[in-house]
Amino acid sequence: MGKKVKKESEPPSKDVFDPLPIESKKAATVVLMLNSPEEEVLVKACEAIHKFAEKGDENRSSLLGLGAVEPLSHLISHEDKLVRRNAFMALGVMAANSDVKRLLKKLNAIPSIIGKLSPEEDVVVHEFATLCLASLSVDFSCKVQISDQEGLEPLIQLLSSPDPDVKKNSVETICNLVQDLPSRVAVRELNGVPPLLELLRSEFPVIQQLSLRTLVIVTTDTDTRATFREEQGFDRLLEFLCNKEFSDLHVEALQVLSNCLEDRDSLQLIHETGGLQRLLQFITTPTLLDIQTNAVKAIYRVAQSSENRKLLHEQDIERSLVELLSLEGDSLRTATCQAVAAMSLHLASKDAFRDLDGIRAVVQLLGSEGGEVREAAAQALSSLTSSNQLNSYAVYEAEGDEGLVQQLHDVIPGAVAHAAAVLTNMAEQEVLRCSILSHGAMAALLEPLQSADTHTLVRATQALAALACDAEGRADLRNAGGLVPLVQLLRSNHKEVRRNACWAITVCANDEPTAVEMCKLGALDLLQEINSSANRRNKFSEIALQRLLDSNLSLKYSLTNTLAPTDITVDGFYDPGQARSGQRVLTLEDLSKQPVNQRRPVIAINAKPLDTVSVDQSEERQQDSPTETRTASVLSSKGSTRTPSKGKSKGRKEDEKLRDEDESKPQQEVATVTEKPWMLPYDAAFHALVTEATKTILPLHAESEQYSALARLVSEVMGGAVEVDRQHDFLWELHLSELRYELQSNIIPIGQIRKGTYYHRALLYKVLADRIGVSCSLVRGEYNRVWNEVLLSVGTPYYPGCQPQPRAHLVDLIHQPGRLLRANTPQAKQYQTI
Repeated sequence: MGKKVKKESEPPSKDVFDPLPIESKKAATVVLMLNSPEEEVLVKACEAIHKFAEKGDENRSSLLGLGAVEPLSHLISHEDKLVRRNAFMALGVMAANSDVKRLLKKLNAIPSIIGKLSPEEDVVVHEFATLCLASLSVDFSCKVQISDQEGLEPLIQLLSSPDPDVKKNSVETICNLVQDLPSRVAVRELNGVPPLLELLRSEFPVIQQLSLRTLVIVTTDTDTRATFREEQGFDRLLEFLCNKEFSDLHVEALQVLSNCLEDRDSLQLIHETGGLQRLLQFITTPTLLDIQTNAVKAIYRVAQSSENRKLLHEQDIERSLVELLSLEGDSLRTATCQAVAAMSLHLASKDAFRDLDGIRAVVQLLGSEGGEVREAAAQALSSLTSSNQLNSYAVYEAEGDEGLVQQLHDVIPGAVAHAAAVLTNMAEQEVLRCSILSHGAMAALLEPLQSADTHTLVRATQALAALACDAEGRADLRNAGGLVPLVQLLRSNHKEVRRNACWAITVCANDEPTAVEMCKLGALDLLQEINSSANRRNKFSEIALQRLLDSNLSLKYSLTNTLAPTDITVDGFYDPGQARSGQRVLTLEDLSKQPVNQRRPVIAINAKPLDTVSVDQSEERQQDSPTETRTASVLSSKGSTRTPSKGKSKGRKEDEKLRDEDESKPQQEVATVTEKPWMLPYDAAFHALVTEATKTILPLHAESEQYSALARLVSEVMGGAVEVDRQHDFLWELHLSELRYELQSNIIPIGQIRKGTYYHRALLYKVLADRIGVSCSLVRGEYNRVWNEVLLSVGTPYYPGCQPQPRAHLVDLIHQPGRLLRANTPQAKQYQTI
């Protein structure tokens, strides 16, 4: 037998390390393992970090502090599938932390994440990669980067993934991305609408909700709505709305429907498929408040088109909306009022709302506590009363005018603007206008006239113009101090505000007191400045300036050097002389306070006796104070203040008591208490001239005879004819100086002038002609030359039986009084220049 040889075992290799199982309870140790070159270690480390991060945001922050994010962002691109999957699981959970998101953005991890959305990748990678993107896509810059890296296309493809988590994360990311317009367009171009519609059939409500939210946003695009129709989107949506199990998601579904119904084609399609009836059922059937509200919002969207409004009217939508006005819920009431406003653009709907007593229901909402409800109610009334007097009267009958005036004090600019618009519409009728004014509308407009909101300013000035079309409204405006903010609006840089302010001033300038007050506040200077600017000037500013001057002929003559035949002078007119550029024209009262000087005297007109003036002033005070409490006035040299009396009998007793006390006081003290304002002295001589002209001129039948006879009368009063070469001997200046020192005033009544030159005679001719109804103009030229122009029909007519065309003639008042000189002839030009 041979000897057995025992075989010795081979020693292990020196380069191989025996396996070492490691258990660690320290997160820092596990984070260090993320840098290991061994796949098995990386897999276990990523798995451990994933579990630790799932426990809460505090753990995620801890891992961030330990430096786990950067190695994980590299491991998601590892060649080993299992390492890659676990790294994504860890990073996907950690990305919910805001600080982690910022670091991932800084590390530029988005391209790597998008690169792993390809179909060949593991479903788990898809789940957590999309979870990362869902967290990152909340940030604007990340949205841009995802779009730039073409991440939207793979996300849309993953909407068809069999895994519900992948679907949920993908649609959530898309919902975030489409907040920006380019992504909305890209969804349509990448055929993203069909898979979004398919998600409505998901068994998971969160996926349905995210799909609906995405559709709400993308259907704001017109082309996407067309795609929605082509892909039978309405059928899917109506199927969803008819399912009561999804009632908690009907709000979002109705928002999608609301967007799509803006198109006429969509409305016609849904009407043909019975969808409109279903929508109306949501309005009339008691359901959740949000569902009814969104259904009404859908109607509001539909009613933006005139054709759609007609179709809705045929469905008797007005009745449904009126019923909703009585329901509780500010959001529902607001939406309903907005729908009423939209439907009221249809004429037949306006009448329907009135017949259904809907106007009264809307008026009642003006007193709501919710500001949005008040604003929407005023908006509805604005639309209902626009160009509709019957509806305006219905608002008045519902006592809405008082509520609207009160709403002018509202803190919400939109509520104020719409209230002012309704008042503007109502003010077209005199009865309604008087009622509005009786509630203190002019005083209430003061605050809106100083608003910072341009829409409010526009509406407030329009309301002011509508209410100031009669004397009572203008008196209220003056008494309330409303002219100050109105004039200041001429400084506005907003074109529409400035234009409406000009129109309001045009209306307010219909009476002289208001026009004079606005001129004192600088309206004339501001309008001249506006009209001198090519960019700021408009038709309204030109009309306002002209109307302001027409209401203050003294100012007009001083600034324009012309009074037309239609400019009829009255008592109180004066000629302050030609105003220089930028010079302020003083009032008669201001001029009366100046000491006697050597300047050109001011010629004034007043044929009204003092007793008549007192009566007129009393009447004027009554007009300025139209309410019952505006009765008495105490005047001072600084202005006037009104003191209301508590009763007539009590007032008489107090007056008698005051008279008894006054008898025992010195006369000087009484005079101080009863000081009167300055008044232009009565010109008896001028009054006599008016009487004489009336008796001698009016009986003449021929126009030419009237013109010539009046000229001779004026010349006779003003010193008679003066030959051209003897004018230097006609000492009219000395005569005026004597009058000035005799009267101790720079203001000279025209009737007291006995020696007058061109501008005295022409002025007297004009004011006398205006008193007796003879038509003439007053024109000031250079070098104190002033003349009158009249229209006279002379010559043969162009056609038999027709009057000759009237031609302008100058009236000679000084050289050959009564001579009529054809305008633009050598004789006329000589008269204007010699």
